[in-house]
Amino acid sequence: MDDTFKPSRRAFLRGSAAVAAGSVAGAAAATGPDPLITELQDWTSYTGVGVDETPYGMPISFESHVVRRNVEWLTASPISSINFTPIHALEGTITPQGCAFERHHSGAIELAKPDYRLMINGLVDQPLVFTYDDLERFPRENHVYFCECAANTGMEWAGAQLNGVQFTHGMIHNMEYTGVPLRILLNEAGADMSADKWVYVEGADASSNGRSIPMEKALDDVLVAFKANGEALRMEHGYPVRLVVPGWEGNMWVKWLRRIEVTDMAVESREETSKYTDVLEDGTARKWTWEMDAKSVITSPSPQMPIKHGAGPLVISGLAWSGHGKIARVDVSKDGGITWETARLGKQGDTKALTRFYLDMEWDGAPMLLQSRAMDDTGYVQPTKEQLREKRGENSVYHNNCIQTWYVNSQGIAENVEVS
Repeated sequence: MDDTFKPSRRAFLRGSAAVAAGSVAGAAAATGPDPLITELQDWTSYTGVGVDETPYGMPISFESHVVRRNVEWLTASPISSINFTPIHALEGTITPQGCAFERHHSGAIELAKPDYRLMINGLVDQPLVFTYDDLERFPRENHVYFCECAANTGMEWAGAQLNGVQFTHGMIHNMEYTGVPLRILLNEAGADMSADKWVYVEGADASSNGRSIPMEKALDDVLVAFKANGEALRMEHGYPVRLVVPGWEGNMWVKWLRRIEVTDMAVESREETSKYTDVLEDGTARKWTWEMDAKSVITSPSPQMPIKHGAGPLVISGLAWSGHGKIARVDVSKDGGITWETARLGKQGDTKALTRFYLDMEWDGAPMLLQSRAMDDTGYVQPTKEQLREKRGENSVYHNNCIQTWYVNSQGIAENVEVS
């Protein structure tokens, strides 16, 4: 295919007419006027529901399949488990709160705003306790950031496992967060903000999920957030207050945030020693691997989004992101990485946010091995799985940002395969 191919509107309409005439698999031949156009339909013959029917708007029933899903055999109990964002069925970059993945260590809790308290203690001039109302009085900021679980794509280390981009890459969301920069609250308490200090953060749920964060990061872009996408956080996302740690693994984004302690050193909690460390090929484990490296995936076509229209104009679409900054470029391969074409990037917003990419093409019905490869503005290039395995083998769990492959057959059905 020519790299500069851009389907014209006239060419697209010719393709659409061919579909209507039954020239592609599954299309019915046109034998006369379309009754959906020529005949009066029920929905034009009666009044609809009133404006007070649904005080909080919900998706229409025809989109009931666009939901988070879990994989039951991944964990022993849904109380300490995860579900997956339906990224295959979403467009643009913003994730609706109702579709954003959940990860809990002891279940989501109900904590009312009047009962909420946030303590700042440790190496501070004055230990402080904030109510929810207190937090809303501080200067606030709005930023769009992605949140990715460190275990996203973790099942794929040993080979192609889960047949759906929702399950291979769906431990991610991208939302506009509103909150108070953590540095403002630390300053309010007179914290020792020396470069060698740390903050230890914990949640109000039973697990607390305590994590240590270097002071440099705490003073940079960390938010104490109380809104997402313009509304209150959902219960499963830490209502009423959570931490936002841009570009860093999702377990650092402590939900139901209750305490921030300024310390001389990392606390070395369970979640940062026995968990969330990366096993290397020689069996040793590396820790403090907070940043999420550049990564991308094609969301359509994919196993849950087959090509239904047959040969003709096709838009390949996907998502790219990097915890180190912005996405500078995404390349797409249709032959398993032998040749590459530069994709068109959608509108970019904040750094450390999802970027949508597109490749517009003419599909002739031939099978494809689809891959995408992201590059961020630091120059980092998304690796192949073989490159990752050279350093970490097949027994790792976290930080798998390898290139993903979908095999698309001549019928447009996609399957998860491995091309290292």
